[in-house]
Amino acid sequence: MPRNNYYAVWAGHNPGVYDSWTECLAQVKGYKGAIYKGFPTRQEAEEAIAGNYADYVGKPSHVPRPRTVTTEGIIANSIAVDAACSGNPGKMEYRGVYTATGQELFHFGPIKGTNNIGEFLAIVHALALMKQRGWDLPIYSDSRNALLWVKGKKCKTKLPRTQATEQAHDMIARAERWLAGNEYANRLLKWETDKWGEIPADFGRK
Repeated sequence: MPRNNYYAVWAGHNPGVYDSWTECLAQVKGYKGAIYKGFPTRQEAEEAIAGNYADYVGKPSHVPRPRTVTTEGIIANSIAVDAACSGNPGKMEYRGVYTATGQELFHFGPIKGTNNIGEFLAIVHALALMKQRGWDLPIYSDSRNALLWVKGKKCKTKLPRTQATEQAHDMIARAERWLAGNEYANRLLKWETDKWGEIPADFGRK
């Protein structure tokens, strides 16, 4: 396999093409949601940085190397989201990761809410992020309710609106407005936990 001598950094401290892993590392280390990839030639790296990262994700030269996803049916080039809640309602947080590597793309919380609210907000957050970056990657969630809510553009929570839950309700309202005002091409897919194990974005607190 050709050695990667050049690195395209789409999201880092200073996006661009770098001539060594050391230079690349300086741009992505400590940068939340860094997106980068190694190439054997500068020409390939320059062509990639001028294009859409989603067209290059999952190739053998990706750095860090994606873990092998062998379970039949999983689309490795995708985003996985999940929520965690201490109590229900309770302290809720959510995050999204790149499925192939587990690299965290975003994280929010904790705030007072429910697990289903977190799952709903995580999907909408992923959709908004993908639209902002021009990606059409599929989005996995293990919450059937949240997937239905997003597709229906309505969070059907029964969480009472109180001072403690005000932030959650404000975020729900913003998410619903985003869904009402935006279209997206991303496929929303159910993560089959019984077949594939825990979703890559799982917080590991069960």
